[in-house]
Amino acid sequence: MTIVRGQGPITGEQIASHLNLTRATLRPDLTILTMAGILEAKPRVGYTYIGQGATEALTDYRELTVGDVKMVPVVVSSGASVYDALVTMILEDVGTIFVVDDDGLLAGVVARHDILRLSLGQADFRSIPVGVVMTRVPQVITAAPEESVFSAASKMVAYQVEVLPVVRPKVAGEESSTHNEAVLEVLGSISRTTITKLFAELGERIL
Repeated sequence: MTIVRGQGPITGEQIASHLNLTRATLRPDLTILTMAGILEAKPRVGYTYIGQGATEALTDYRELTVGDVKMVPVVVSSGASVYDALVTMILEDVGTIFVVDDDGLLAGVVARHDILRLSLGQADFRSIPVGVVMTRVPQVITAAPEESVFSAASKMVAYQVEVLPVVRPKVAGEESSTHNEAVLEVLGSISRTTITKLFAELGERIL
């Protein structure tokens, strides 16, 4: 913000050069600041600082953690079918659900597009286990409760996901892992909707 306020309008490439970063690395942060109404982006012009009193408000929000704003997760059992997952999505009006085992440990994530891809083959959703279509741990992008909301928002932008499971490591007992490996307990979820509401509140404070 200091760079843009002092030198704007300035391009993303020029900002990245000042910070000795690549444009790709800086993109999520610029996206967040633009969404929050702190910076304005114009094609072929660059970024301009427009936030009034933004630094103080943004500092407050940087102190917010994922644990402060997490929601109750929408989950299905690892023994569920794709049909069960689809019904849960419809009833809960969500586009992503988490798959957990009997101990509440994360097994995977299923998004709407995963089921849509399966539907192209005219498959019988009732007979297909949800594990067939889910993204499995450790490929799932997650957030920790002590992580900042800004960090979670950056992950959503970078990986193009709408919801992150909020998890904490838990050592599996011998009954579930012969290697006593770390597994993830699901504590909640944080979504783009939650982030958008926070940015809307931030915008009101700035204006």
